[in-house]
Amino acid sequence: MPHPAALTILCIATFEKGQEFLRECHRRGHHVLLLTADKLREADWPREAIDEFFYVPRDIGREDLLKGVSHVAQSRQIDRIVPLDDFDVETAALLREHLRIPGMGETTARYFRDKLAMRVKAQNADILVPDFVHVLNDARITQFAEQVPGPWVLKPRSSAAAIGIRRVDTAAELWPAIEQLGDRRSFFVLERYVPGDVYHVDSVVWEREVLYHAAHRYGTPPMTTAHEGGVFTTRSLPRDAAEARPLAALNREVITTFGLVRGVTHTEFIRAHEDGRWYFLETSARVGGAFIVDVVEAASGLNLWREWAHIEIAGEDHGYHLPSVRSDYAGLVLCLAREPDPDLSTFDAPEIVTRIHKHHHAGLIVVSPESHQVDELLAGYAERFHHEFMAWQPAPESPTA
Repeated sequence: MPHPAALTILCIATFEKGQEFLRECHRRGHHVLLLTADKLREADWPREAIDEFFYVPRDIGREDLLKGVSHVAQSRQIDRIVPLDDFDVETAALLREHLRIPGMGETTARYFRDKLAMRVKAQNADILVPDFVHVLNDARITQFAEQVPGPWVLKPRSSAAAIGIRRVDTAAELWPAIEQLGDRRSFFVLERYVPGDVYHVDSVVWEREVLYHAAHRYGTPPMTTAHEGGVFTTRSLPRDAAEARPLAALNREVITTFGLVRGVTHTEFIRAHEDGRWYFLETSARVGGAFIVDVVEAASGLNLWREWAHIEIAGEDHGYHLPSVRSDYAGLVLCLAREPDPDLSTFDAPEIVTRIHKHHHAGLIVVSPESHQVDELLAGYAERFHHEFMAWQPAPESPTA
């Protein structure tokens, strides 16, 4: 396939992320535009890789956004529109549809953003999901609460991570929690709380085929860490683990069912303690957050931001080939820290490859050819982080920069 000519790529970032995607597009000789929020004017963007910035209010309306980007397109031939954050997936799909630019449209984008849409889609394809109900019709909610014993989880349909999620333990708490939502209740889904071990699978997809996937297991489930505090950990799943084969199959089934043609994904599953069955939790058409992209790169040498850039550049008319990857194991230990810049100098194992530099955070990434070595290091470091660094604050009710 011939190498793509120079493209104009409009990237959308509600939050500060995707720097390596921007750099890779620039390195490949493409014209990079960044549409971001006013309050991120002074963010740490790789300015040498961005040809033009466009700033908008975070709460800009749909019509104003369409008009603004259409005005930009009057003097620039926009070839790609790429969302760098989960919150921008639907915005990018809206703009692609309006400008008739190739890529994921609004219907498919819903399956990778809207937790109700993805549950209905999965259920219709016989993919097991926790029992759920749309927080809309009183009679159906009442019937659900009578038939599905609590506790339940009240989730925003289009949020990310643990933002806005609330656990509801009893029927007495349920209706007050719903009433607090006011006229935004239809933007929520209520589902059965399923205790279990939570896994994530991070993938590279080309022409509907999963070319690469990396399965990982969280330590404490992320929702628990976000709402009750604790140290966040995740680690590569051993390739011969009993969970590896069902996770790979479920991941392929979800991606195929939801209709992703090209891109990267981050998908989560839970294996229930009660019955040992696998449940689909959620998916997204983006790289994983919380430094998961760095964990994948430490184990494999594959940077998912860069691979995503290559896939977007290739588009419908050019080829993409996955580079060779390593088969090591990696893990992450991370927590909020009491100190602004915690001292990690006493952590000196040779397996440490990355020290997380983030305000009021302590974090390390370790890598080894042996999975048990990663597990042992994470267990010890998580205990030390808990005593030496850990702070906690409740997960936010709404996104913050």
